[in-house]
Amino acid sequence: MEQWNRTIVTEFILQGFHLIPELEICLFVIFLLIYLLTLMGNLLIIVLVCSDHHLHMPMYYFLCNFSFLEIVITTTVVPKMLTNLLAKKKTISFLGCMTQSFFYFLMGTIEFFVISAMAFDRYVAICNPLHYSTILRWRVCHYLILCSWLGGFLSISTPTVLKLQLPFCGPNVINHFFCDSGPLIKLACTDTRFIQLLDFFLFSFVVLSSLILTMVSYIYITVTILRIPSSSGRKKAFSTCAAHLIIVALGFGSTIFIYVTPFQGSSLGINKLICVLTVFVTPALSPFIFTLKNEKVKEVLKNAIAKRLMYIC
Repeated sequence: MEQWNRTIVTEFILQGFHLIPELEICLFVIFLLIYLLTLMGNLLIIVLVCSDHHLHMPMYYFLCNFSFLEIVITTTVVPKMLTNLLAKKKTISFLGCMTQSFFYFLMGTIEFFVISAMAFDRYVAICNPLHYSTILRWRVCHYLILCSWLGGFLSISTPTVLKLQLPFCGPNVINHFFCDSGPLIKLACTDTRFIQLLDFFLFSFVVLSSLILTMVSYIYITVTILRIPSSSGRKKAFSTCAAHLIIVALGFGSTIFIYVTPFQGSSLGINKLICVLTVFVTPALSPFIFTLKNEKVKEVLKNAIAKRLMYIC
């Protein structure tokens, strides 16, 4: 009987936003446009970094990895959500739900570690510019990215295995637009306090440890910049860090609000709205934030456009 109960739920219903069909169509168009903008913006950064030797530097290597993670995170969630906005039966299979949840949190966890690596890169560039090339060698950069992926996998694998073993034998309606951890765990017909606490401690460790590393780097950066005698030099140094700090504020702020709470899922309506920020707004804005604040990227982009126009003419 216990084994039968474990397999009775073969699919989940994603409630989404509780809108009338006409509004769902409008929301479909808006989210589709934002998704396409996200793909184009982040793919553009990847193409520019890979194709132009002027951007073959650690700073842009980390930025390229960050853009890749943004693409994967949005692609994990958005296509299924767009499909459900137009569908009468807004379902996702059990395996599809678990897969979506795994990759969403895996890529998100890796992204936090990559943000810390980007902060370390800025710390070395501003606080130890003479030793930049010796400290951040390409081998070190590859190790930082490899450790980010390994750390993300190790952080997410244990909770995922435990969730796969949960019995789902009753309600199958998830009060969200994707298979978020909190709403999913609430549907299990067993005591899930251990998994909730495990999620809380792992999320807290990943988010807060990477936030501390990032903020320590920027404290040292700020102190160093304030010691620069010329105002133009201080302004230039701050401008190179401004884009990163905006992404840090958006990413860490929203994640701490949603996941670094003892029991997730208490304010699902608010959490859904904030998840729209992390799934749609931040990935769509990050390419523009990074390019508009970076003179070298803008220069490479202008040259690429000029060469393309010359080729067409």
